[in-house]
Amino acid sequence: MRLCAIAALVAGPVLLGLALAGSTARAADTSDTGSDRWDVPVAVRKLDNGLTVVVSEDHSSPTVGVSVVYHVGMRLEPRNRTGFAHLFEHLMFEGTPNAKEGVFDRVITGGGGRNNGSTRPDFTNYIEMAPVSALEPMLWLEADRMKTLDFNPTTLKNQQDVVKEEIRVNVKNQPYGGFMWIDIGQQAFSKWENNHDGYGSFEDLEGASLEDVRGFHRDYYGPNNAVLGIAGDVTPEQGFALAEKYFGGIPARKTPPAPDYSEGLNTQEKRIQQSDALAQVPAIAAAWKMPDRGSKDQAPMAVLGDVLAGGSASRFYLGLVKGRELALNVESLYGLTSPWEYDGPTLFTVFALYKPTTDADAVLRAMDEEIAKVASEGVSAEELARVKTGMLASWYDGLEAFISRADTLAKLQLLWGDAEVVNKIPAWIEAVTSEDVQRAARTYLASANRTVIDRKPAAMLQSAPAAKPAQPASGND
Repeated sequence: MRLCAIAALVAGPVLLGLALAGSTARAADTSDTGSDRWDVPVAVRKLDNGLTVVVSEDHSSPTVGVSVVYHVGMRLEPRNRTGFAHLFEHLMFEGTPNAKEGVFDRVITGGGGRNNGSTRPDFTNYIEMAPVSALEPMLWLEADRMKTLDFNPTTLKNQQDVVKEEIRVNVKNQPYGGFMWIDIGQQAFSKWENNHDGYGSFEDLEGASLEDVRGFHRDYYGPNNAVLGIAGDVTPEQGFALAEKYFGGIPARKTPPAPDYSEGLNTQEKRIQQSDALAQVPAIAAAWKMPDRGSKDQAPMAVLGDVLAGGSASRFYLGLVKGRELALNVESLYGLTSPWEYDGPTLFTVFALYKPTTDADAVLRAMDEEIAKVASEGVSAEELARVKTGMLASWYDGLEAFISRADTLAKLQLLWGDAEVVNKIPAWIEAVTSEDVQRAARTYLASANRTVIDRKPAAMLQSAPAAKPAQPASGND
C-alpha cells in the first residue's frame, strides 16, 4: 500500500523523508557574500493557462525531481466531507482514461524512480524522482491526471476503504492516536476550516460520491491552481519548454474563492484530559498559535522553537528530561508542515511522554520556567549561534535531494508567491537576535495562547481517586 505522508507523521512528528537521490554535497558559496550561504538556482515562469513553473538547474547528478503542488488541502475541503482532500490524494494514483490504474507507479518505479503524495492544510503535493531520462514520462503522467481521472465507483470504494484502514491503523489502534496533531488542532482553533479532522470521519468518507470527486477535481486541480517544480539535471529553458509541451494545452478552470480562515491568538488557556486504552505512560501535548506567515515574528518563533525543543541540546530536553527527570522525551512539530510552509493558522506543538510518578501540571510548570527564562533573560550569543547553525544546516540538507528541492520550491512559490524565499530564509534565520526571541516568547508562548491535552492511560485513570477539575497551570503571561 502506498505510504501516505499524512500517515507517516503519526509514527513521529517529522515530515516525510525525501532524501532519496539527488545532488551531491557541495561547499557553500562564499565568494560574493563572505558568509556560508548557498544560493539555490531558481527560475520561474507562468504559462498562459496559469500554471507556474519553477526550475532549479543542477547538473551534479543525472537525476531529476518533480513536484506538482495544488492549492487545496484540508482547509478547503467541503463541509461534512472531512478527510476528502486526503481521500482525493489517494484517488489521484488510481488511473486515468489514458493511463489505467498502476501505470503511474510502473512507469516511474520501472525506470528506477520513486513517487508519493501528501495532504496538508494549505496544499496537496505529488512528488517524483528518477533518472533525467524519465523526466518527459513523469511530466506526461502528471499532466494526464491533471486533465482528468478515471472516475468509477470501484476505485472510489477501494480508496475510501484504504483511508479508513489508515485511520484504524494509525489513529484508532495506535497509542496516543496522533492526538498531538489531530486532537490538539480541534481544540486550539475556533473555525471549522482549521479545527476539523483532516483525516476524516468514517461517515464523511463513506458519504463522498462520484459527483463530489468530479467536482473536486474540476474546482481545484486546474493548472491555474498549481505549481510545477523541477530540480536537477535540466536547464530552465528545457524545463519551461517541457512544461509548455505537456501542460500548456490544459485549459484554466475556475477555482472557488477560499473562505476566511484567519484567526487571532487565543486569549484563554484550554486544558483537556483524555483517556487512552493503548498507552502505557501518560503524555502531554502543549500547543501555541504561531505568528502569521510573513510576520516579522515568523523567523524568531522558528528559532525559539529550536531553542526550546530542537533536539537533545534544547532547553526543554535538558530541563524536563535530563534535569528535572519529569519527561521521557520531548519532541516538537509545526502543525503538519514546517515553520515556513503554511498559509493559514498553525501551531507550535510540544509533545512529551512523562513519568507516571509526576503529572501534567508539573510538566507544564517546568516548561513555563524555561519559557520565562528566555522571555526575561534572552538567549546567549553562544546558544543563539549554535541553534542558528543547526537550523541552517538542516535547511540546506533538506534542499540537497532534487525531489525535496523541487517540492520545497513549488510549495514556497504557491504559499508565498515567491520561490526565491528559499534563498531568503537563511538570511531571516541569521538576522534573529536575542531580543527577537524574547519578544516571540512573550507574545506567542503566553499561557493564554496555549492549548493542552493531557493523555493518560485508561488504567491509570480507573485506578486514580476522583480528582478535582483541572486548573490552568501558572505560567508566562
